[in-house]
Amino acid sequence: MTGGDDRERMSLAVFPWHDVSVTSVTSYMKSSTPEVLEGLFQALGDRTRLRLLNLLGEGEVCVCFLVEVLEEPQPKVSRHLAYLRGAGLVAARRDLKWVHYRVTPPDHPAALRVFETVLASLREDRGMQRDRLALARACCSPRVPDQLRRAPRPAMAATASAAGQLEG
Repeated sequence: MTGGDDRERMSLAVFPWHDVSVTSVTSYMKSSTPEVLEGLFQALGDRTRLRLLNLLGEGEVCVCFLVEVLEEPQPKVSRHLAYLRGAGLVAARRDLKWVHYRVTPPDHPAALRVFETVLASLREDRGMQRDRLALARACCSPRVPDQLRRAPRPAMAATASAAGQLEG
């Protein structure tokens, strides 16, 4: 590697056979704006990761609900969350057997502007709105799937339910 040896790089230990490293967006103190933006765009460069950020944009969500809404295998969802965590865009909190994720916006001013613009664009997209509605329904349905029955409900579910957004 030339020129980028001083960049903080994180290897994804979740799948050690993948030769994947992510420049943490939060390590900008050692990086120039182009390097930080490169790491941000790499993290945002996948539809599954954009869908995850969209769902996490309303607040902390348990992985089990993300798997349900995305209709993707849990290992795939966890791999993409690990990538976002390595990039410094999400943080995890463990509560017994449940793992909750939340968005952690970048500190770098240019990266923050781009990140906020992306999240705002996701909120306006019809497909992403359907995902958020599916999350609210999965959390608040009287017929919650067995694997979600005991899972802690995301904060956005209470907000959506109170606002009457679950109609239809």
